Amino acid sequence: MAHFQLCSLKILQIFSLLLILLYPATVSCDCTCDKEDIQQNKAEALRYKLGAIAAILVAGAIGVSLPLLGTRIPALRPENDIFFMIKAFAAGVILATGFVHILPDAFESLTSPCLKESSPWGKFPFSGFIAMMSAIGTLMIDAFATGYYERQHLSKHKHVNAADEEHAGHVHVHTHATHGHAHGSASPSQELVLPGIIRQRIISQVLEVGIVVHSVVIGISLGASQSPDTIRPLVAALSFHQFFEGMGLGGCISQAQFKSVSVAIMGTFFSLTTPLGIAIGIGISSFYRDNSPTGLIVDGVFNSASAGILIYMALVDLLAADFMNPRLQSNVRLQIGVNLSLLLGTACMSVLAKWA
Repeated sequence: MAHFQLCSLKILQIFSLLLILLYPATVSCDCTCDKEDIQQNKAEALRYKLGAIAAILVAGAIGVSLPLLGTRIPALRPENDIFFMIKAFAAGVILATGFVHILPDAFESLTSPCLKESSPWGKFPFSGFIAMMSAIGTLMIDAFATGYYERQHLSKHKHVNAADEEHAGHVHVHTHATHGHAHGSASPSQELVLPGIIRQRIISQVLEVGIVVHSVVIGISLGASQSPDTIRPLVAALSFHQFFEGMGLGGCISQAQFKSVSVAIMGTFFSLTTPLGIAIGIGISSFYRDNSPTGLIVDGVFNSASAGILIYMALVDLLAADFMNPRLQSNVRLQIGVNLSLLLGTACMSVLAKWA
């Protein structure tokens, strides 16, 4: 009898040990859709959110302004070698934003246990599919827009050339002084935008769309949060995040040679997107839950689309164009510098993924 009781006790101990070992794994698979029991300090959270609006606004404005103001400094102009390194750093930041920041968040949202009843989100890898279709869509828009504007440019160029030839034939019989006047009248042909500039303008505009979508999404997520412990580390991380993204966008805008008004509008629009997202998040924080099925689907879809845009733009329009540039190919020192700048940009942005 004693032997039987001893065996029963040992079996009970083994069963208890197995239960203890397996219980955490069971708990970790549960959906965390229920409201938290801990009362959060909403007033303190609101103070952090208002501080985040100011900090992120300033960081984004400084980041996007540096490359634009750099064009006024001879050493930082696009025709100099160092600009290749700055642009590679910025492209690395954008690439890491797509791969390390946005795409994992999209996968997490669209594969959340909270969506187990919302078919078919759990039965198909929608994050990767939407990112792929977004990249393909960006390629199509990029190609069609470039072709359209280049055809317009050629049409205007032919029209101006015909007008110049007609004018030159008419002036041929006049005096030398009148001929000098005819050269001044040919200036409309100099006002045409070159195809390379058109390409840079399309790149900068599409890139801003991808960055803005992502910036609004992360702003709403921060603004809707009611936990000071969650918001506090995000303020610094998102400030650096916007600073580096601003540098990448500003470098593209500076090469596009927009008019001053367009540059100011694009820079201001970028700077305001995340603070605007935070303000929207504050406004909807009373009823918005980022772990609700609707919130998860919206976040996941927008993040997936944004990731596809940024990854395509970084690899195709920013890095491939520069890395295949004959000027870069013929200079080994510049090649090494550009590659190191690219790795530094990706490293800086990837480290921030620990906090934001």
